[in-house]
Amino acid sequence: MAKESIPRLDNSDIREKLLPLCRLKKGEIWKDPEGKHRIGVLDAASAKNVQTIFDEKQAVLFVHDPPYNIEVGGKNTSQLSRIDIDEYISFSRAWIQNSLTVMGENGHLYIWLGADQKRGFQPLPEFMLMMRSFSELESRSFISVRNQRGYGTQKNWMAVRQELLYYAKGKPPFQVVYTDIPKVLKGYYKTIAGKKTENMERSRSDTIRPGNIWLDIQQVFYRMEENVPGTYAQKPLTAIERILLSSSRENDLVADFFAHSGTTLIAAEKLGRRCITFDNDPLFAELTIRRLEHYRRTGKTGWQWGNPFPETEEKPQGWLF
Repeated sequence: MAKESIPRLDNSDIREKLLPLCRLKKGEIWKDPEGKHRIGVLDAASAKNVQTIFDEKQAVLFVHDPPYNIEVGGKNTSQLSRIDIDEYISFSRAWIQNSLTVMGENGHLYIWLGADQKRGFQPLPEFMLMMRSFSELESRSFISVRNQRGYGTQKNWMAVRQELLYYAKGKPPFQVVYTDIPKVLKGYYKTIAGKKTENMERSRSDTIRPGNIWLDIQQVFYRMEENVPGTYAQKPLTAIERILLSSSRENDLVADFFAHSGTTLIAAEKLGRRCITFDNDPLFAELTIRRLEHYRRTGKTGWQWGNPFPETEEKPQGWLF
C-alpha cells in the first residue's frame, strides 16, 4: 500500500526541515489577501492572543478541536503529551472563556472531544461537568461520529467513534440540513392539523436528516482527496460543512482555535463564510495557509498522496535549484 509523502508531524525529524518553511512565528498573524480569513500562531488559552486576532470582531459559530489529552495512534510525543486532568480542565476552561468573549449575543459552540477508555474515559466526563459552570451556554446535543478505521481488539468492543458536543448561547438560528441517506421508512402515520399523513407524504426531502449519530461521514482520509499528509487529528470536511450549513449563514464569521489541518477554514471558504483560526504550532498554521492556497489554485481540498511541502522532495541530479 502506498505511504503518505511525509510522516506524522508531531514525532518526526522532518519538523526540523519544515519549521524554516513556515511563514509565521509565535504571536504572528497571516491576513488573507482576499480579506476573508485570518490565521495565526497563537495560544487558545491566552485572552490577549484571542483578542488580538479578532480585533473587536465577533463570531457566530465556533468549531473547536482541542487536544484530547490522550495518545493518538498509540504514540505519546512532545506535541501530544498527556497532562494532569486538573491542568487539562484548567486549560479548557480558559479557551472556553476566551471563546465567549468574542462570541456574539447569539452563537453556536461545537467541541470535538475524545474519551480514553483505558483511563476512565478521561477527559470527556470532566470536560462536560466543567461546561456546566458556564451558565450562558445551553447544552444542545451530544453527537457521535463513526470512525471507520477504529482500533482493532479481540478483548473489547472496537473504539470507532469521536464525540462532538454542541452548545448554544442565546437563541442562534439553526437551519435544518439533510444527509445523502435515502428516506425509506414507510407506513408511519402522524396527524397534522387534523389530517392523517404518511411519513413520505410529510417529507421535505427524499433523504433523511442527520441525528446525533453520524454514520454517513467517511474518515479514511488516505483514500480521499481531502487528505493532509502528516496530520494526525484531521476532521472530515463533510462533518464541518454540515455544522457550518446548519449553524451559520453566508458571510458569517466562524472560528476555530485549533486549526490543525485547516478543515474549518476550507469549509468556510467553500461555503462563503469568513474564518478566524489559529494553532500554537507554526507547522499547522503553515499547513492551513497552504491548504487554502492549494484549494484556490487547484480546486482540490487536500493532497491525498501528494506533498504539501514539495520543497522537501529530492530533486534529480543536474537541477540548479
